[in-house]
Amino acid sequence: MVFNHYRTDFRRLWFIALILLLVALQTTSGQKIRSEAPPFKERLFFGGSFGLQIGTITDIEASPIIGFWVLPRLAIATGPNYRFYKDIMGKTSIYGGRGYTEFVIIKDINSILPVGINMGIFFHLEDEFLSLESEFWKNLSVDSDRFTVNTLLAGAGLSQSVGRRSSINMMILWALNDSEYDIYNGPEFRVSFIF
Repeated sequence: MVFNHYRTDFRRLWFIALILLLVALQTTSGQKIRSEAPPFKERLFFGGSFGLQIGTITDIEASPIIGFWVLPRLAIATGPNYRFYKDIMGKTSIYGGRGYTEFVIIKDINSILPVGINMGIFFHLEDEFLSLESEFWKNLSVDSDRFTVNTLLAGAGLSQSVGRRSSINMMILWALNDSEYDIYNGPEFRVSFIF
């Protein structure tokens, strides 16, 4: 009996997902398509994120990016990442880089459901490569002062346009292969700016 309840819920989810996909395809098929691609400089974008936490734990992060719209709904970006972290055990610098891909599912929610919400929805897939300090992270298996960790993050977000080419992106990401060091011990909430 319990199995049938879950099967019904699963069928509802598939039905809702199918309806949303059909609405998104209908919305995109009615849009005008340019006969030529926009110039290279119009497809470039810049931005990044900045994080600040001060108190018992101090965590300061700066992550600028440069990106390119490959297709009208597909963007790739890359950039460096620096983080200063301090707690009662000590302090450390974490640095490295990241690259990501974003796919815009819905450009404007209001075009599908006229409720006055002019936000877009996107998927985000990121590969992050960080250098950690061996002494702070207690890695005894390496002989050098630092070692590297590669983490894949995936999630979704909302994009609020604040100009013709600028937006504020709010997203939630999960680590797909978080290492034993628990850099991401839960979902990562991130706000970034694009211009």
